[in-house]
Amino acid sequence: MPALLFEPMTINGVDFKNRIAMSPMCMHSADKDGNVTDFHLVHYGARALGGAALIFPETCAVQQHALIGPGDLGIWQDSHIEGLSRLVDVIHRFDAKAGVQIGHAGRQVLDVNARSVAPSAIPFTPESRVPEALTIAEIGEVVAAFGDAAVRARKAGFDVIEIHTAHGFLLNEFLSPLANQRTDEYGGNHENRYRILREVIDAVRAEWKGPLFVRISSSDYKEGGNTPEDFLTYGLWMKEQGVDLIDCSSGGIAMVQVNTYPGYQVPAAELLRKRLGVKTGAVGMIETGRQAEEILRNGRADMILVGREFLKDPFWPRTAADNLNVEIPVPAQYTRYGATWQRYLPKPAVVPFEETVEK
Repeated sequence: MPALLFEPMTINGVDFKNRIAMSPMCMHSADKDGNVTDFHLVHYGARALGGAALIFPETCAVQQHALIGPGDLGIWQDSHIEGLSRLVDVIHRFDAKAGVQIGHAGRQVLDVNARSVAPSAIPFTPESRVPEALTIAEIGEVVAAFGDAAVRARKAGFDVIEIHTAHGFLLNEFLSPLANQRTDEYGGNHENRYRILREVIDAVRAEWKGPLFVRISSSDYKEGGNTPEDFLTYGLWMKEQGVDLIDCSSGGIAMVQVNTYPGYQVPAAELLRKRLGVKTGAVGMIETGRQAEEILRNGRADMILVGREFLKDPFWPRTAADNLNVEIPVPAQYTRYGATWQRYLPKPAVVPFEETVEK
């Protein structure tokens, strides 16, 4: 039986060669103005060459003071487009689709010289800076910044946009009652706490017709916070607004000890997929091909997003294929006869492992 992990899929008109995506992970390697550097071209290009269908670079900040930390990528001004376009070209050159995660750090900003903002003036920990509560006008500026980021993502040539609504950052802060204690139309019940995300999705969708993902923190892991059941409500609204896939992570809104184990976040992806009929992405300690295949075969998620394993192994898809005893295409340059000979073979060429170059 063919491995579902390596079956192609189509989301909102975009074809993916398999079900494997590289999760966004902060590299803190941009220049001082948030521009792409050679590190990004090499790092993400290698993972595209390694066989992932979709590559997400680190979060791109929608406002200058919204960087998670120094050295993060930006998408808050037009000058970022050129570098991002170069990165997209490299990812495309190695037969992967390019995704961009756009976000705002909120009170989680690491740079002590940057402004810390949040829905309410509640610090992350008692020792953390007290953030400034955003005004209604400033919320409008944040929403507009996400829309502008979508325009730049389109001009740079990205295939997928993901709105970062997880890990304790600004949009997650608005969704969580632990961080949002506003008494106006952006706080209180589910509908009000969701309002800024609703406006952000609408602003992005006005400029972006391709695949749209939203990464969520499905659980706050603390009493009084969000649980996966809350995201049955939020997730339904996302689906109604045209979100194509909900990327189900967790945590980050409070300093808590999380009991992690392989696949610990998958139940949330399964819940939303089965109850709402929306595509979901599974993330978090997915380490082997067999584990990924089980998630897909049992209908628990539609896409597998791999993080740390890709840092250790740029060719994780091949490692997963070996674990599943299936053959997948090898880059022509890595075969016994090299790229020149491969030009004369049918495309795409699936080269057995024993015919690859021995070093």
